[in-house]
This record gives sequence, C-alpha cells and structure tokens, in this order.
Amino acid sequence: MNLIDVTKTFATEEQCLAFLEHQRWPNGVRCMVCGNDKISRVTRKSQTKNKRGQIYQCLEPTCKHQFSATTGTLFGDSHIPLQKWFMALAILVDAKKSISANQLKQHLGLGSYRTAWYMVHRIRKAMADSDSGLLGGIGGTVEIDETYVGGRIRGKGNRAGMANKKVVMGAVQRGGELRLRHVADDTAATFRDFIGENLSPETKRVMTDQHKSYPPALKALKPRFMVTHETVNHIAHEYVRGDVTTNSIESAFSLLKRGMIGSFHKVSIKHLHRYLSEFEYRFNARKQPDRFTKTLARMAHTKTMPYCELIAE
Repeated sequence: MNLIDVTKTFATEEQCLAFLEHQRWPNGVRCMVCGNDKISRVTRKSQTKNKRGQIYQCLEPTCKHQFSATTGTLFGDSHIPLQKWFMALAILVDAKKSISANQLKQHLGLGSYRTAWYMVHRIRKAMADSDSGLLGGIGGTVEIDETYVGGRIRGKGNRAGMANKKVVMGAVQRGGELRLRHVADDTAATFRDFIGENLSPETKRVMTDQHKSYPPALKALKPRFMVTHETVNHIAHEYVRGDVTTNSIESAFSLLKRGMIGSFHKVSIKHLHRYLSEFEYRFNARKQPDRFTKTLARMAHTKTMPYCELIAE
C-alpha cells in the first residue's frame, strides 16, 4: 500500500480508529480493565487536539472505565492525528535508506522536530523483532560480516582513530532474512556470541571475510556448530570465488551506511539498536505487499513508549 492508497483508505480519523479497533478486538471491543464485553461508544462533539473523537465506556457498574482504540498502544498519549501517523508509517516502511525526523516534520506539517523524532522512534520500536528465528537451518548458507559506525578521531592512526566507532554485526541467510546487532567489540568472544544467538546449529555453510576473530569464534562453538567456513580475501581484492561471497550482507550494510550518512548524518549510540531494527525490518519485509498493514497491526499491539523512557540514560 503506497502513500496515495493510504491517504484514500484512511482519509478520516473514524476510518483510522475503525482499523485499530478491528486489530485490537477482532471479536468485539472489551474493557481493558475488567474484560467486560458490554461497552458503549461515546462520540465527542467538540474534538480538541488532546482527545480522540471516539471513546468506549465500560458498562460494568463497578468499573465504568473509559478508553479508546489507541489507549496503551504506541499511538497512545499522542496529539498527532492518526492520518498523519499512518502517512508517516507508509513513508518509513518504503524508504530504503530511511528518512530523517526533520524531513518527516516538513512533509507532514508537524509542530516541532522533537514531535517527529519521538514519532519515528515509536514506529521503530514496533519494527523490533524480539522473537526473530534463527538463520540458516538444515543445509542453509549464511553470510556474516562486521562494520563500524561513528566518527573517527582526527589526527590518529588507523587503529587509534577507530576508538569512537561502534561495531555492528550482520548476518543474512541466502534467500532469507537479515539480522543486524550492535555489539560490544570485534573480539572472537563477541563474534561467537553473535553467531550462537542468531544461527541455527543445522547451518551448513558460513561465509565471511578474513577477519581474525571468525576462526576462533566458530571453533569455540564446536561441536554444536559443525559448519563449513569459507572466506573471501578483500585485502587481495577478492569479492567472489564461485558461490563464495559476502556481497549480500555487504549490500545490506550499504543501505545502512547510506542512511546514516545521507539521511541522519549522525546517530546516537544510545538509540543505534532502534535504527538497526528499522533497517533489518524493512529489508526482511521488502517483498511483502502488505508490509504497511502488518506494521500498522504491530503498532496497535505494541505497548506505549513514554518520552521519558526514550530519553532516559
């Protein structure tokens, strides 16, 4: 569903609320406190930016709780019209290199940069896969690589100048999904933990570059992981040898780097994991025609994220 389709399908606040209601309560609205299915719908005649146009009133005499379709979701406690929320999501799920909060603010006519920034981080929270499966599987091939994000220290040599950079590890299954993780460093122990957490023991082949940490990392995982480890020598300008290559994971890193440089310019390490979730999610959903509605449904089922939680140290 492209941006034009979204603006047609969800042209009014009522249409947006009806979609969220169906996602949250497909068998009928129930009270969020007592679970009672006897509720009344209250339409507010004088709407303000601080109130949704329609709320529900629980008819249980001992409860009488009032709530709306956005209560307790990522849309909760937001003064932004739902039409703008839906348009922001449509833009974000299709922007291969993402979009900055400032640009989104201008596109949607939002009041401030902080409002747009808070908005996109809530969308990124819905994109995080907390229960993502393992890559590889029986006979599968997985490409693994590492990259570094952040600025260099001026006037320092190669290794010393990298002190400010943070390590991001990525793995992609041939014909399958991507995983991106911010890790502590590029030591063999860290590589071992990343591989052990994201790859299936039934994986047949692992392809990497010639970073010195990969052989001891894979050795430490034996006998649980009995993979064939094949490498390409980038120092010698070798990028493909038969079907041995890391081009797929490097392509995913390329999109990430273009987004970092071209869209965001600078990313806080504190929030790096959310940016990685966004790029991972969009890569994995790139061939799904219903990715907009699926992501919207995830937002309706993801608990709210208060602003104080987002900016907390």
